[in-house]
Amino acid sequence: MTGRSVVAADKDVAAIPNEPGELILGPQHKSLPPAAWGLTVREFLATAPHLDELQTPVLTMDRAALDANLAVMADWARTAGVRLAPHGKTSMSPQLWFEQLAAGAWGITLATGWQVQVGRALGLNRIMLANALLDPIGLRWAAAEIVADPNFELFSWVDGVDSVREMERHLADAPEGVRLSVIVELGGSHGRTGARGKAAAHEIADAVHKSARLKLAGIGGYEGALAHDRSAEAVAAVRSYLGEIGTLHRELAAEGRYEDAAIITAGGSAYPDLVVEQLAEYADEEGAQGIPTTVVLRSGAYLIHDDGFYSGISPLAAGRAERPLRSAMHGWARSVSRPETELALLDAGKRDLPFDEGLPVPQRMAGPAARPLPTGAHVSALNDQHAFLRLPGGSAADVPVGSVVRLGLSHPCTAFDKWRLIPVIDDAEAARPRIVDFLPTYF
Repeated sequence: MTGRSVVAADKDVAAIPNEPGELILGPQHKSLPPAAWGLTVREFLATAPHLDELQTPVLTMDRAALDANLAVMADWARTAGVRLAPHGKTSMSPQLWFEQLAAGAWGITLATGWQVQVGRALGLNRIMLANALLDPIGLRWAAAEIVADPNFELFSWVDGVDSVREMERHLADAPEGVRLSVIVELGGSHGRTGARGKAAAHEIADAVHKSARLKLAGIGGYEGALAHDRSAEAVAAVRSYLGEIGTLHRELAAEGRYEDAAIITAGGSAYPDLVVEQLAEYADEEGAQGIPTTVVLRSGAYLIHDDGFYSGISPLAAGRAERPLRSAMHGWARSVSRPETELALLDAGKRDLPFDEGLPVPQRMAGPAARPLPTGAHVSALNDQHAFLRLPGGSAADVPVGSVVRLGLSHPCTAFDKWRLIPVIDDAEAARPRIVDFLPTYF
């Protein structure tokens, strides 16, 4: 491997390899050639393989872009005075989580109790669960982990008094003194989860304050549920919502609801600049002006970025930032049919590539025939295993049967889940990219 291996927890977790380099390759790993089956990842990488030795379709990550994005966001957050707890559900790739931690991330965010268990089994010591942990098995597990390791930090969200009671019920048999740290989630009108309004949030905070099993750790929310573009209306809605989070934090601090420190958390990958604009002023980790307060961004897609949704909305996209993020993911698909002059069918579909926030974007021919595609070339639809590449005014010579097309993709959150093992190439712009690593995923 490349030295970016996961350090597993000191536990016997048979289902999770302690060293990804020792993972044995087989037909369950999409795109890998039969010649690789039976080899470990380390052994296969020792053959210095190139991308064109894999089968199509294939999804790749670009090492150069990953490294650049890691540095860009770490520096940006540091300059802004906020912390990063990247959303690990984006990739469910522990190798990437540990790279982010090594670059200075405060913790890792996850979305379900099971994801938290995976992260903990692999050695994560600070996890924010951006969801309510109400499952009784998950709650009992969390209590047991806190007892076993008092240094383990887990923050669960809560958005209702009924949720507080449910948590208390399932934690009733936990050892005396065990308390789960919770973040009160403030929602927004027509949004997703979260208390609707500050009054409801105060009721939740009060219930937590009175609980023997819960501890109020902070206030948070997700602004991405309220807007989907950079229109004036969308930006105003996000600003207003984030302002409410800040006001709620001030009120809870004034009421003495926090015991020893507070967290304010918001921020996907679409509006981190607005989070900083509205909330960075509350960052006061030394408690110079009151309760020690940490402002935490949960942006997850920045490490991968994309050629679709995030490239159009992120404040760190090309054209908006001096040091822009770069798309680190690409699809590579082969032309398998030219049934019409202006149509090529590629061998990648919904089972292989993300499509929920925009269809793949054909970028260029790959391999020895590397060249631009005809003007107007676009993917019009995806089936399970095919992409419809439209070539207005094109000919069979533009994308001949057997040739490979590089595709730009949108929304990394729905890319990783389609692959158990993702090849990492040295440079997607290279004439013949070299495979330098693999990323196992846990979905």
